[in-house]
Amino acid sequence: MDATCAPADIRYPTDLSLLNEAREKLDNIIDIVHKTLGRPGRRPRTYRQIARKAYLSIVHNRKPGKKAIRKAIGKQLHYVKRNLGAVDRLLARAGDGHGLSQKQQETLLTIRMFYKQQLHMYTHRTHQIKDRIVSISQPHVRPIVRGKATADVEFGAKIAISLVNGYAYVETLSWDAFNEGVTLQESVECYRQKYGYYPEVV
Repeated sequence: MDATCAPADIRYPTDLSLLNEAREKLDNIIDIVHKTLGRPGRRPRTYRQIARKAYLSIVHNRKPGKKAIRKAIGKQLHYVKRNLGAVDRLLARAGDGHGLSQKQQETLLTIRMFYKQQLHMYTHRTHQIKDRIVSISQPHVRPIVRGKATADVEFGAKIAISLVNGYAYVETLSWDAFNEGVTLQESVECYRQKYGYYPEVV
C-alpha cells in the first residue's frame, strides 16, 4: 500500500496571480450585469487597466522582494474589494434578472470565499489557512504536502492505493489531506471482504 497525489490540471498558484484572476473575473461579471440592466448610466469604475499594470510590474520583475510582493497583494485585494462592492450594487438593482449563468454565480461565490481567505492571511501575515482555495475554477483542489525534493507541495487529490497481485485498487480518495496510517485498518478489512481472508502481509 502507498499514498500519492493525483495532480490537478492547474497552474502553480500564487496569491498575486489568483487575486489578479479574481479581479478579472469580477470585471467580466460587472460587464454582464451592467449590460443586462440596459447600461443604466456609467459602468462602475474598476480601474482595470491600472490594476493590470500594477500586477504586470511585479510579474515582469524576475526577483521581486517580499515587501514589493506584499504591497502588490495589498493593491490587488483593494481592487477585488472594490469590484465586489460594484457587483453587489448591480445585483441589488438587477434582482433575479442579473443575466449570470449558474457557473458564473458559483465563480462569484468562490471569489467571495477566496477574498476572505486572502484578506485574513494578509492581515495576519500568514500563508496558511484551513481549506485554502488554490484555484478559482476548481475550488475543491487542495494543496497536499509531500515533502519531496522535486516539490514540497502538490495540488490535487490524495489517494491511497493498494497493489494486489499486480492489480491496483484505489482505497481512499480525498481532496483534503489525510494520514494513510488512519485508513490502513479499513483497507485491510476491505481486502478481507473482497477475498474472504486477511492478507498474509501488508
